[in-house]
Amino acid sequence: MVAKTTTGVTLRQLQIFREVLRTGSERHAAKILKITQPAVSQQIRQLELEVDLALFARENNRLVPTDRAWDLLRSVDGALQSVDRIEKSIAALRNEEAGSLSLAAPGVFCLNAIPQAIKAVRKSNPLSFQIRSGSYQQIAEHVLNGRADLGVSRLPLDERAFEWAPAATARNVCLFQAGHQLAAKDVITPEDIIGEALVDIEPQFAAHQMNINALRYRGVEPELAVEYDANGHDVGFVAAGVGISIINSLIAQEYRQFGLEFRPFEPGAVYHYVVFWQRGRQLTGGMRQTVDELLVAFGASV
Repeated sequence: MVAKTTTGVTLRQLQIFREVLRTGSERHAAKILKITQPAVSQQIRQLELEVDLALFARENNRLVPTDRAWDLLRSVDGALQSVDRIEKSIAALRNEEAGSLSLAAPGVFCLNAIPQAIKAVRKSNPLSFQIRSGSYQQIAEHVLNGRADLGVSRLPLDERAFEWAPAATARNVCLFQAGHQLAAKDVITPEDIIGEALVDIEPQFAAHQMNINALRYRGVEPELAVEYDANGHDVGFVAAGVGISIINSLIAQEYRQFGLEFRPFEPGAVYHYVVFWQRGRQLTGGMRQTVDELLVAFGASV
């Protein structure tokens, strides 16, 4: 049965309408909603008939939202968010009944912390897990869009969209092979790594700018041996002796089976990691247990 308002507008029509505004096209909305583009067009036309408003102008086979469309979205978006939460809670209950849970996290944390947490959960709960990885932004999108029940990320996150539990605080460290000359230092500074080959994250990341600018401030152009685009890609190069890397202490702990060493790096930054979920979502028993075990796993890594 299709839920209708007293005006005859259906909930599905409003959801499709919102997605067209979010994505900017019927084609992209259809892809996200997993329906055909003609079905999107039909629902939009029916919505306009029901509300007796021109919500879109048709220009070169494109829908261009009118001011009335944005006004309507602001009016209904809060209600649609409530429906989203209800749908995700129902999906979570179904997942728990089916014995599955989806977790989004940076791939690097699947080296140690996440496997330890899942092992602990499965000692008393035969949940199966689906792991999704990606950038911090992609992980947030996985949770926001319901593709993941829980996520692991670092702050900041949008508190209007998410709730979270603090998992760990990390600080910058310098990672190198065991026995490296830097091991004699208690704290490593940019002066200490002059002349060292660097394995560094790509330029679009803030961590890269901090590392490189610290050297350039001292009039030294860094020697970049390898650039990578995701945490976890650096450890093999450091273990092979290609260079050293400036990362954070939580990630460095994930590399412990590689026999590498690390020391605090100054000047550095502080990173706050959390386990998070969509705001307003009721956590199932399996989700609560997984959150608890993730907090233990990450807390033990600091």
